[in-house]
Amino acid sequence: MTSNTNSRKIDDKTLRKVFWRSIPMEFTWNYERMMNLGYCYAMLPVLKKLYPKKEELSDAMIRHLEFYNTTPFIITLPLGISAAMEEKRSEDIDEFDTQSISTVKTAMMGPLAGIGDSFFWGTLRILATGVGTSLALQGNILGPILYLLIYNVPHFILRYVFTFMGYKLGTDFLTKV
Repeated sequence: MTSNTNSRKIDDKTLRKVFWRSIPMEFTWNYERMMNLGYCYAMLPVLKKLYPKKEELSDAMIRHLEFYNTTPFIITLPLGISAAMEEKRSEDIDEFDTQSISTVKTAMMGPLAGIGDSFFWGTLRILATGVGTSLALQGNILGPILYLLIYNVPHFILRYVFTFMGYKLGTDFLTKV
């Protein structure tokens, strides 16, 4: 989505709220719809800004309460894309196909899970554990500290960057990919 910063309804402060609200995503996980509650919770600042009418806000919240599951470390990419698509929809409510928001989210769910799980669970966690454990076995206090830093610093950086990247890619995401 190539948007002029003057015509944006969603500002950087709102996107930062989405980022911060994405962090407890795993705490809302459930067996029926997986990450739907966390996804909707993270989208609320955007939805409230775009839809001042209660009925429109309610419809948007229902849209984001559908089944969703992917790696929580990169959830902000689809959140940013959803925010851009919701912004586009709010500009032309009657003509914008709301099903496209769900379709894009669903299309990204599997591939992002594969990439995120491979990188975070299969690679980064193993490297962080190796470094942390080898130091901790020697009695070095840096072991657990380095483990937490090696594992969490990339996670938070990517999560933050993907929030804004997803918003900038916006509705053009699938055509650019």
